[in-house]
Amino acid sequence: MEIFLSIIIGISLSAAAGFRVFIPFLVLSICSYAGWINLGEGSSWIGTVPAMISFGVATAAEIGGYYIPWIDNMLDLISLPASLVAGALLSSSVIVDLDPLLKWTLAIVLGGGAALNTQVLTIKARALSSVFTTGIGNPIVSTIESVASSVISILAIFLPILALIALGIAVFFTYRIIKKATLMLKT
Repeated sequence: MEIFLSIIIGISLSAAAGFRVFIPFLVLSICSYAGWINLGEGSSWIGTVPAMISFGVATAAEIGGYYIPWIDNMLDLISLPASLVAGALLSSSVIVDLDPLLKWTLAIVLGGGAALNTQVLTIKARALSSVFTTGIGNPIVSTIESVASSVISILAIFLPILALIALGIAVFFTYRIIKKATLMLKT
C-alpha cells in the first residue's frame, strides 16, 4: 500500500508541475524539511534549506513571468520540456523501496507523462485565451494554473487520493473548456 501511495503522490506532484514547474518542488522541499514526507535515495537534497530557497526564488520568478505579456507564451515553450523532466524527478524522489529500474520507468512514464499532458492542456488554454481575449485573459489563466499547482501539490503530500481526484476533475473541465473553445473557433 505504501508503494501505491508513493506512486499516487508522484503522479500528483508531477501533474502539478505541468501547471507550474517549481511550485511542486517548493512544496515537496518544505514538506521534506519539516519531516512530513520521506524522499528516496539520492533525493534528500530537495529537503535542504539551500534547495528550499532556490525553489522559492524560482517559483516567484516563474509565477511573475506568467503575468508579463508575451513572456507567458515564451515560458510555455520552455516549460514543455522542463515539466517533463520535473515530473520524472518529482516522481522518482517520492517513490521509495522499489527496484531502481522499475522506479525510474514509472517516474519517466507516469510522472513525466502526467506533467507533459497537464502542460499541453495549459498551453492550449493560454493559446485560446490569447485568441479570444488578445492576451488580456492570460493573467486569469495564470492565476488559475498557479492555484491549481499549489492545491494539488499540497493535497498530494497530505491527501494523495483526493489530489488524484482533484487533478482528474481539473483536467476533465479544462479539456471540456478547450474543446468548446476550439469548436467555437472552427465555426
